[in-house]
Amino acid sequence: MKMSINANMIACMAFAMALTLFVANAADPGPLQDFCVGVSDPHSALFVNGFFCKNPKDVTANDFLYRGFDTVGDTNNPLRSRAVMVNASTFPALNTLGITMARIDYEVGGVNPPHLHPRASEMLTVREGTLYAGFVTSNLQAGGNRLYAKVLNKGDIFVFPQGLIHFQLNIGSTPAVANAVFGSQTPGLVTVANAVFGSTPPIMDDVLTKGFQVDGKVIEALRAQFRSYDDHQSDLHSCF
Repeated sequence: MKMSINANMIACMAFAMALTLFVANAADPGPLQDFCVGVSDPHSALFVNGFFCKNPKDVTANDFLYRGFDTVGDTNNPLRSRAVMVNASTFPALNTLGITMARIDYEVGGVNPPHLHPRASEMLTVREGTLYAGFVTSNLQAGGNRLYAKVLNKGDIFVFPQGLIHFQLNIGSTPAVANAVFGSQTPGLVTVANAVFGSTPPIMDDVLTKGFQVDGKVIEALRAQFRSYDDHQSDLHSCF
């Protein structure tokens, strides 16, 4: 009788352990755009979270080749920098592969202003020049809004965690070049100042004056500044 009880206990324990090994990890796939409003008519809809796939029979080696990444970006703009993305839109072979790459050129004093990527972490590699680069942690992180920044030289790599505000500034005496790799085929881009002061329609004055603890004249001056190169900004990061 005792052996039978022990055997039953062992069987129950084995069954419980087996259940822990087969726990399902169910979750929706991560979004690859800011939003996706549902529609009932498929003819008026867009295909998102990727692109329609090319018939494998029609795929050639040329589909997996991208040329032109050695082209120097035009830095003749207020920020004196230029970011060019190679993602699923510009290089369809990346579709579903979860990666994007960028080339960023910086004139002396050029800046890639504070921004964030809502859908991807970023790994930046300096190819030429010297950059001051960093990111700021979230408000509720221990010691909230802490800055992590370093001076980067040729061959150095720095990582920006997903969704955190980060930046780069060329502090060297020569132009700089960096490559960035993202863990999404559409990492997204939110440039902080443009989002706050250049939104369409504008954010209500009281929100900004109270939020930044300044008067309305300061807010209007900032709005005018960012409206003046909104077109440049959309061109600068058009492929993010």
